[in-house]
Amino acid sequence: MERVELIECPRDAWQGLQDFIPTEYKAEYMKELVLAGFRHIDAVSFVSPKHVRQMADSEEVMSKLNTSLSQSPGLQDGRQDAGATAAAPEIIGIVVNEKGLERALATPGVTTIGYPYSISAYFRRANANMTREESRNLAEKLKKETAAANRGLVVYISMAFGNPYDEPWGPEIVADTLEWLKDIRVRTVSLADTVGTASPQLVGDLYRQVKNHVAGIELGVHLHSRPENAEEKILAAYEAGCRRFDSALTGLGGCPFAGDNLVGNIATEDVLAALRKTGADPGIDPARLTKALEMTNEIRAKYAHAPLVN
Repeated sequence: MERVELIECPRDAWQGLQDFIPTEYKAEYMKELVLAGFRHIDAVSFVSPKHVRQMADSEEVMSKLNTSLSQSPGLQDGRQDAGATAAAPEIIGIVVNEKGLERALATPGVTTIGYPYSISAYFRRANANMTREESRNLAEKLKKETAAANRGLVVYISMAFGNPYDEPWGPEIVADTLEWLKDIRVRTVSLADTVGTASPQLVGDLYRQVKNHVAGIELGVHLHSRPENAEEKILAAYEAGCRRFDSALTGLGGCPFAGDNLVGNIATEDVLAALRKTGADPGIDPARLTKALEMTNEIRAKYAHAPLVN
């Protein structure tokens, strides 16, 4: 059975919520994700609390998560079952500037730095207040600093599937960005449909058109979607060759800087359903996943004021 990488994204699910989720609850939630079999978690971000209040406690969340994993029965250094051979989970911390990088590198347990690089000038300014040159310079610094610190780096190409700002876009722009990332030796990249406007056809077509530009790069997708189109988009990416998928349980959240008509994350449940049809194995324990889903619905009810998802 073919394996795929499934990246669970509580950080993306929570970052736009106004009601603050308690630090201990966040850490407990992520421990449940590890217990359910998630090996890659987009967990925290190191950004200004003035702009993303929900992530103001990232260092504290990681401290509590590290302690919880080390003390939990059945876990050893973040691994399921004592003596297991699987590596500790990848924990991704998002940064958008040098100050965030300094904080992330100083936080134990953050194994990978994530950086959203936008090919939309308007969104780049709204999200990080940077020019294209400043953003590229930062990406190069991130690569150098993470390599020196023995941390991973994943770059997200924001607005990879187009933008609503009437700005130039096309597969050639995405391909050029991938060539540049390859040149600076970034080895993990995710194509992000930041505002959820891509059709399943576009998802598959773009992935096929640019994948030959990234020999040596693991190329994933971070898609947003309305529920009725989610499974089609995942299958389109999979059939085009993608084996790395970002998602969030129940489809909660998305980028708060993308506009009022935000389309949320693709629900992890939809990804699992789609992958089952292909015969791929994401390695998630259905029984343990139930607890994480219960906690997600509690967050929806208490902090997102959103309907529960069955």
